[in-house]
Amino acid sequence: MSDKQGQLPKLLIVEDDPGLQAQLKWSYDDFEVHIAGDRASAIALLRSEEPAVVTLDLGLPPDPDGVSEGFAVLDEIMALKPDTKVIVASGHGARESALTAIEKGAYDFYQKPVDIDALGLIVRRALHLHRIENENRVLATRANDGNRVLGGMITAAPEMVRVARTIERVANTNVSVMLLGASGTGKELLARGLHEASDRAGNTFVAINCAAIPENLLESELFGHEKGAFTGAVKTTEGKIEQAEGGTLFLDEVGDIPLPLQVKLLRFLQERTIERIGGRKSIAVDTRIVCATHQDLEAMIADGRFREDLFYRLAEIVIKIPSLADRPGDAVLLAKAFLTRFAKEMNPQVKGFAPDALAAIDGWNWPGNVRELENRVKRAVIMADGKLVSGEDLDLVERSEEAENPLNLKSARELADRRVIRHALARSEGNISNTARLLGISRPTLYDLLKQYDLQA
Repeated sequence: MSDKQGQLPKLLIVEDDPGLQAQLKWSYDDFEVHIAGDRASAIALLRSEEPAVVTLDLGLPPDPDGVSEGFAVLDEIMALKPDTKVIVASGHGARESALTAIEKGAYDFYQKPVDIDALGLIVRRALHLHRIENENRVLATRANDGNRVLGGMITAAPEMVRVARTIERVANTNVSVMLLGASGTGKELLARGLHEASDRAGNTFVAINCAAIPENLLESELFGHEKGAFTGAVKTTEGKIEQAEGGTLFLDEVGDIPLPLQVKLLRFLQERTIERIGGRKSIAVDTRIVCATHQDLEAMIADGRFREDLFYRLAEIVIKIPSLADRPGDAVLLAKAFLTRFAKEMNPQVKGFAPDALAAIDGWNWPGNVRELENRVKRAVIMADGKLVSGEDLDLVERSEEAENPLNLKSARELADRRVIRHALARSEGNISNTARLLGISRPTLYDLLKQYDLQA
């Protein structure tokens, strides 16, 4: 079972019970096992050892009888190393904890008391998947397509890769999925990716923007109507729910559905039948609902503008989509893809971006997210006079000091090292031992780096 160069694969066991620690440690002879009893030591070992698989007890100090500390550890693992396969174990509210763990990026969930043999099978299966995914990443990189994930979405950001992997995990389940994110972050693209990754992929994907349709027409758009149901209803018309029979209906901006219509949608989700406007018979429909919004639905529930029971029907799994500004490097990747497409369609003489354009793209904060980037690149390709799109063509002003640095590997590495060390020093309030632990390096190595980059602790 050893990895390359004969090394054993690494397993991190996060468990605060000393007896169970020992029992688990000696159950994995084919792993290099590391033990952590709390969040700090777990994250330190994650940084230094980079284990392929982690088993995580949710009941950790200082909340041994709850799940808050365990989920905090899971969040940090997913933020730092999202390809890690985390197997969560807990005896607290098993079903609810399982759904939350999967939503946060866990590979699997196991309810206590622990069956060592059964857990061992899950651990080895997780390791197998981890190896396959690593091999696939290598192959994808060789094929020059390593930045495409679910639904053709282009990203190199761990935050977005984690979103895609979560969607892939839930695609073939029957749980309802709610996508939360600012306008222009790619919610519909991800919804399509979910549909294509599911066993409904051979059937129809139907999308409707609830905010773009007048309130008095939205019910007819969703549920359809019978001939003569109202003035202008000259024929019987299927609604979007029926059109998505056997497939997926994507409700974008679901927070804009008026309260009376929320009741009817809730009834459909409970009974899986609809009645067209003016109709008298119930029609059974097998449609999966995926929804999205940029609004704070919990605040709307508190204000009485959104039904709480509908929210929980729609939001069995909630996936938060990061803004483009929170996806380092993705703006440049996406811009190059947009340029290739638009140049082919509209201005074949354009071959790429000038250095000042790339610096401006990387330094902009993109308040309009991917949609703004796409529109700016499209306009720039049309307006460009030469072979390269300039910063002026994009109409962007450089806002990032880092964008002015030379674009080469050595300086990029130095810049990254400086930034990470500064952040670690700030979090540790200048404490060398804590900073080294955060960085997963030894104190002598940290001293060398401080001297090399002329940084002060």
